[in-house]
Amino acid sequence: MSNTPRVKVQLVRSPIGCKESHRATVRGLGLRKINSISELEDTPAVRGMINKISYLVKVL
Repeated sequence: MSNTPRVKVQLVRSPIGCKESHRATVRGLGLRKINSISELEDTPAVRGMINKISYLVKVL
């Protein structure tokens, strides 16, 4: 594994009742259940996804 910067994201709210595209973004980040944590590379694409669903997730 390379030493690229990583970002940890935790799902803190349920995507039920949200837009379908927001639900797809949650799944794209590798998050399933409430409080699940995913560690991802810190790229502009991932940052954009986090910004899109910022009301559902917490950056650790």
